[in-house]
Amino acid sequence: MLGPHSQGSDTEVGRQHSLRQFNFALEVTVFRKLILGAALVCTFATVVTLLRFYVTDVRAGSVDAPVYAANGDMRPPANYREWIYLSTGIDMSYSPKAGMQDHSMFDNVFVNPAAYRSFLATGTWPDKTVMVLEARGAQTKGSINQRGRFQDTEIMGLEVHVKDEARFPGKWAFFDFDSPEKNGTLIPQGAPCYACHAAHGAVDTTFVQFYPTLMPIAKTKGTLSAAFQKEEATQIAK
Repeated sequence: MLGPHSQGSDTEVGRQHSLRQFNFALEVTVFRKLILGAALVCTFATVVTLLRFYVTDVRAGSVDAPVYAANGDMRPPANYREWIYLSTGIDMSYSPKAGMQDHSMFDNVFVNPAAYRSFLATGTWPDKTVMVLEARGAQTKGSINQRGRFQDTEIMGLEVHVKDEARFPGKWAFFDFDSPEKNGTLIPQGAPCYACHAAHGAVDTTFVQFYPTLMPIAKTKGTLSAAFQKEEATQIAK
């Protein structure tokens, strides 16, 4: 027969057992909340990251897109030297009869970031691509230079090749700028530069063959024009 002391011990044991069960349930509940909270934090961080990249892409596409004046001139591309640098040539000419000038020039090429990212993914240029050709004089005397040429601070010329499918019959157009601060005038569609680019441009009437970081991408993506590939085959056969 159980006495009063034994009954009290059983009650205490039961109370402790219930307390342990309660603590365990509480710990499980807290742990689940912590896991859920961590998952929500991770999800939120992922959404914020994706949103940041999305906003960046939207801003890039809008900020560096071509802008035109009411008379059809093109507004000068703002901060184009902060765009993607593609290549530099010196004293290049596409005509065998072109005579040498009494000075040398560097040609620097830049493209808007949104178009560059698209090219990396597709191997071709999207609508609203803007390419800037900047000409600077080549100097030989200056500072400690003893041989070779370096670029002058003065810009000698600026030209833009822009793709705007809804605006131009051939999708692409050229604009000539007197300076980076003034609007550029449209070069007529019948000008020789249009036919030259159409006949010899490696990708979508552009001279990607002179852009060393983009040419391999175009080859991999299979976007080289048939005319260019035929021309290259002819050159190799000579």
